[in-house]
Amino acid sequence: MDALDRLAEPGLELLRRVDHLLAAGAPEGHRLWPLLRRMQVLPGDALRAFLDLHPAPLTTAGHAVRRLVRGYDDACAALTDPGLWSGPAAAAYDEARAALLRHLDEGPESLVGRIESTAGYADALAHWVEGSRLAVARVLAEVLGSTEAVRVLAATAPGGDSASGTGAAAEIATRVLAVLGVAYDGAETLLRQWSPSLAESTWRASTGGPVRYDSTTRVGR
Repeated sequence: MDALDRLAEPGLELLRRVDHLLAAGAPEGHRLWPLLRRMQVLPGDALRAFLDLHPAPLTTAGHAVRRLVRGYDDACAALTDPGLWSGPAAAAYDEARAALLRHLDEGPESLVGRIESTAGYADALAHWVEGSRLAVARVLAEVLGSTEAVRVLAATAPGGDSASGTGAAAEIATRVLAVLGVAYDGAETLLRQWSPSLAESTWRASTGGPVRYDSTTRVGR
């Protein structure tokens, strides 16, 4: 359990009240409006969706993907021995073997390169989730102890004047949605940065010429 988990219950309760006050609309011209248009969600629903994001599954996925490399290492080891033979068939085999080795594990565009990139992307996402959850926890701690929170609680209490708490609700919503917006911007940035490394690995065919079959194939030394 991290800081956000500990603040989730009181944070959701406060934002439930904030959403209730904002259901009638935010003050005209308030800086909350651009955030609402961009995020297309009220802060309570936005936080509820964000709470489902945890770094541990992504870290586990990264470890699981990296374990696949061992199988490719074994396959490459089996392909490393050219065999004790010579001639056109041996030459054709060597070309195919070299092409397959390149495809399996030579450079970032190989299968192993893509596996390592996928694991790295999972690690980067886990780091993003961890940092974003901390940022959201901080803003929740701030708004929970703010004077605006007191006004929202008073306005939504039995007999309270809802109109008197709209401005305070808008301020709280602005702070929460701004942090969540930055968090999601970070996720989009990561995707743009990693997308080239996550593309499908394409087969790089052998560059050798046509195979001749008019000579002798020799097996052994």
